[in-house]
Amino acid sequence: MHELSICRSITDIVNRHAGDKPVQTVRIRIGELRQIVPETLTYCWGLVTEGSALESSTLEIERVPLAIRCSSCDARTTLSSPILVCPECDGTTVEIVAGEEFLITSLELAEV
Repeated sequence: MHELSICRSITDIVNRHAGDKPVQTVRIRIGELRQIVPETLTYCWGLVTEGSALESSTLEIERVPLAIRCSSCDARTTLSSPILVCPECDGTTVEIVAGEEFLITSLELAEV
């Protein structure tokens, strides 16, 4: 379960950036191509933050769908499955333009 180690890394980053201010919400963006299960990540967040300054914080996850751009016809398409073929022209020379993201987008800090 690599989500546990991911949560530990997220808490390290959040603690460095939040300083002494209490954190209410941590927002992250995860692309569909990442091998991360959002429900498992949320569960692990509870485990990793238990008994820490982040215990009352919540993890908000935004999923980013897989999108490609076809080099042949220049169509940009959001895909529902990771089959990298242009649905417009059946071209296989495509560029992934979304779906590989993994980043912390913002922290919501409590007023002190």
